Amino acid sequence: MNNKTFQTFFDFGFSKVRAGTFNLDNRDEAFYAESEFFIDRSNLETKVEKIITSLEKSTNEYINNINLMVDSPKTLSIGISLSKKLDRSTLKQENIKFLVQEAKQQILKYYINHNIAHIIISNYKIDGIDYSYFPDQIDCNFISLDLLFICLPKDLILDLKNIFSKSNILIDQILCSSYTKSINYKDNLNLSGYTAFIDVGFNRTSIISYLDDKIISLNVLPIGGNYITKDISKVLEIDLYRSEQLKLNFNKNAKFLNNENISLEILHKIILARTEEILELCCTSIKSCPFTANTFKMILTGDGLKVFDNKRKDEISFLNSIDFLEENLESVCQSGFRFISELNRHEVIIVPKKPLKQGFFEKLFHLFK
Repeated sequence: MNNKTFQTFFDFGFSKVRAGTFNLDNRDEAFYAESEFFIDRSNLETKVEKIITSLEKSTNEYINNINLMVDSPKTLSIGISLSKKLDRSTLKQENIKFLVQEAKQQILKYYINHNIAHIIISNYKIDGIDYSYFPDQIDCNFISLDLLFICLPKDLILDLKNIFSKSNILIDQILCSSYTKSINYKDNLNLSGYTAFIDVGFNRTSIISYLDDKIISLNVLPIGGNYITKDISKVLEIDLYRSEQLKLNFNKNAKFLNNENISLEILHKIILARTEEILELCCTSIKSCPFTANTFKMILTGDGLKVFDNKRKDEISFLNSIDFLEENLESVCQSGFRFISELNRHEVIIVPKKPLKQGFFEKLFHLFK
C-alpha cells in the first residue's frame, strides 16, 4: 500500500460483507460497498469480487491489499501474566518486549489452532504499583505484565485468505471486528465507568467489557441473531430468509409486516423473549468477570438484534442500563481505519511479515509507536 492513495478495509461477517476504502491524503474522502444479506455462503468469491469492482471504479485505483475485520464463535481471549526481576535497574522497552515475546510463544505453543490478532497490555505492575501505561525513566526491582491475547481460528483465516487470493489480493492485517468497533465507539461516546459492548452477529455474540478506557475482558457466546430467526421460522412455519426479513422489518416497516399473512402479536412475543434470553446470557458472562461491578452499562451493536432501538428498549425486562447503538456501513469500516491509523497505547502492534531482514524484536513488534 506504500504507493497507493487508498487503504481498504473489509468487514467479513457471516451473513454480510462490508468494505470501505479511505484516501490516505484526504481523510474526508472514502467510498463504501456492501453485499446483500445472505445465508448461503457458497458464492462468497462472487460477492467479494463485486465489492472490489465497485470500490476500484470509485477510486480509479486497483486494490492489491486489504485489511480484514472478522469475528467467529470460536474467537478466544486469553489472559496471561508474566514477571521479571530487574534488581533496581532502569525499566526499558526491551524488558517489556522480552516479556511480551515470552507470552506470545506460550500462546503459539498451546493454542495451535488459532492465530493471534491482538496483543493488549492491560496493566504494568512495578514494585507493587499498577500503571495503565508504560512509565518513562523508572528504576525498579520487579515488573509484571498483564496481557490479553485475542485469537481467531486458523481455518477461518485460511479460508478467507483463499477467497481474496482468487482476486489476487493480499491481506495486510487481520483485526477482530467486534473489538475494533468497540474501541471506536467507546472513544466517540467518551464513556467512563464499567461498560460492556454487546455485538450481536448472525451466529455469535461478542461481549467486550471496559473499565474507563481499559479493556477488562472479551467473551464470545455461540449464539446470535439467527437464534431469533430460527425460532420465527419454526413457530410461524416459514423459511429462514423470510424469517430474517420479518425480524429486520419488525421495528421499521409496518406496511411490509401488514402485507405478510402472520400474527404480529406472536412475532413480537418471539422476538422479545429471545432478545431477553440473549441479554441474560450476556449479563451472566459479564458478571463472571471478577473485575466487573454489580451495575454496568450495556451498549448493543450489530445486525443480530436490529429489532429494537432506544425508543422501544423499555419493552425489554432488564435491570441494567441498555442503549442501542445504530451501526451502519460507514461506522463499521471507519472503525478499522481509525484502529490502524491512530495510536492505541495498550496495544502491541504486530507488524505484517516482510521479505526484508529485520532485527529480532523489530520483526515481531512495534511497541509504543
